Amino acid sequence: MKIAAHLHPQHASYAQVREAAIEAEELGADVIYNWDHFYPLYGEPDGSHFEAWTMLASWAEVTSRVEIGCLVTCNSYRNPELLADMARTVDHISDGRLVMGIGAGWFERDYTEFGYEFGTAGSRLHALRDDLPRLINRMAVGNPAPNRRIPILIGGSGEKKTLNYTSQHADVWHSWWNDEWEHKNNVLDDWCAKNGRDPSEIKRSVGVDTDGIEDWDALFAGLAAANVHEVTIGRGGPDYDLSDLTRFIEWRDSL
Repeated sequence: MKIAAHLHPQHASYAQVREAAIEAEELGADVIYNWDHFYPLYGEPDGSHFEAWTMLASWAEVTSRVEIGCLVTCNSYRNPELLADMARTVDHISDGRLVMGIGAGWFERDYTEFGYEFGTAGSRLHALRDDLPRLINRMAVGNPAPNRRIPILIGGSGEKKTLNYTSQHADVWHSWWNDEWEHKNNVLDDWCAKNGRDPSEIKRSVGVDTDGIEDWDALFAGLAAANVHEVTIGRGGPDYDLSDLTRFIEWRDSL
């Protein structure tokens, strides 16, 4: 079981973001993620915010053990070959700790204010379908080559397209822990069967909303029974309260 901190890069100074990443590693987190947006997703819409991949290069330098990545990179914002070379570079800065998280994109303000074509959900998903092989192929080349085969994490739960692409390309599938999770998990298994993929090759990562949890033991038991591989706890600035992250780390260590 891995425990991941999802640090939202908003409403904080970069020094606060950096200190939160260092603290999460010191607490015992296995992975630290940010997200790939250009504006805050909640709170003051024009509040402070920082770019994801530049931040990952910094995290690669100030941490030494945790894996790092975006949860998730928006496929629309960068040419897949460029993104692959960025990933290869961060892989080397971090000595092989990068996770390549990616998704189709959805936040319209990012697109309109930065000059990208928003299109439709279908067009963005088709672009992801076409770009994933290019990304994967390019990440495997270059001089020097990556330290390892960089794992691909795909975020999303669309049953017709996203889970199909996940079954073909992903090492990790990320979604939300909710009442639909078991059904979506079964759909992914079905796509694996159709595409000739062993579903056990794809690790399951879930984001858990810890606000208002009354029965922690039941939550922990459900996650363990579902054979979830990774639990992600999200927190935003400026305070980055990591108390719930600590609670999950303590539970992981008790298993």
